[in-house]
Amino acid sequence: MLNIALFGPPGAGKGTQSEFLIKKYNLFYISTGDILRQELAAETKLGMQAKSIIAQGGLVSDEIIVQIIEKTIKNNPDANGFLFDGFPRTYVQAYILEGLMIKLRTKLDLLISIEVPEEESVNRLLLRGETSGRLDDNEEVIRNRLREYDEKTKPVLDFYKEQGTYVAVNGVQKIKKVTSEIKKTVNKVLEKKQVNIVLFGSPGSGRGSLGRAIAEKYQLEFVSTGDMIDEEISKETPLGMKAKKLYENGQLVPDEMVIQLIEKKIEQSKKAKGFIFKGYPRTLVQSYILDGILQKHDAIINKIIDLQVDTLELIRRLDNRSKTDACMPYDTSTEKIVKRLQEHQDKTVPVIDKYREIHDVAKVNGSVCFEEVMAQVSCEIESSFKV
Repeated sequence: MLNIALFGPPGAGKGTQSEFLIKKYNLFYISTGDILRQELAAETKLGMQAKSIIAQGGLVSDEIIVQIIEKTIKNNPDANGFLFDGFPRTYVQAYILEGLMIKLRTKLDLLISIEVPEEESVNRLLLRGETSGRLDDNEEVIRNRLREYDEKTKPVLDFYKEQGTYVAVNGVQKIKKVTSEIKKTVNKVLEKKQVNIVLFGSPGSGRGSLGRAIAEKYQLEFVSTGDMIDEEISKETPLGMKAKKLYENGQLVPDEMVIQLIEKKIEQSKKAKGFIFKGYPRTLVQSYILDGILQKHDAIINKIIDLQVDTLELIRRLDNRSKTDACMPYDTSTEKIVKRLQEHQDKTVPVIDKYREIHDVAKVNGSVCFEEVMAQVSCEIESSFKV
């Protein structure tokens, strides 16, 4: 996901550059004025609250605005990201947007400020007034608007300068040149962004082979906690020996040990384009752990894929696997197979439901041949990150 805030004084040319960004990067445009008017027109609960405030001559509160923005983001899960225009306007709103982004498991990647000197803005707006007939395009009103923009916007720009997400673009250039500079800036951000995918599916759904194929195709690091534990055991590392003892006693490896392995994998793969996680998270607790690990490394989950396979087909596959060298401990009897599938239903499906509230979870038919499954997953990944 790519989230951008576009700033610039009146007359800077934000409208033109907004159109470019929306089309080029498949972003959903969020103008607080526009979405507020939509809520008012639809007479939603938030819209009626805002209408009551406006009728009394008041300003719509940040509390209402942020709820409308959150609603807009959640209602557009297919967007590659969002372009914010007119928000945040104040230092307080910058903190509000930061909190909202954290809640939605994403972040503001870039604030682009199209910078134009005051006299240039005045001249542009006066020229526009000659043809537009807008009453507010007179010099006194224009200078008041520019003064208000400077007073309110400077603290916001300072906020994002401190975060390192602020980029200034010289707006006193030809439109194509401004567009070119913005494009270069955004592409630099995209080059640094990781693609992190979580692959869900019941035992027997084919997650392992599919995950490795995806990792190879998109140059991602394949993360299988089971494989990592097995590797530690084979190398007889201290962690591996602890895990072996737990296995021998019929116990599960605790989350604190798994965290160490995932952290180690990420540290060793700093130049990776991203990660695909298979077999983790399996529980709600682990989902929060993974979110925390990724946030620590300034990353987020970008895509959730859920392989859908009929239960009878899963049992057939696992039963067939039990007769091969790839047999897993839970494949050895029908009773164990059913127990493992029930465990997935009880513990992992709630994790998928949790992610579905904040992510676009892609359901993929895993019952077809491998080539068809791979094609479906590739389409999902490429549509999500197409720029």
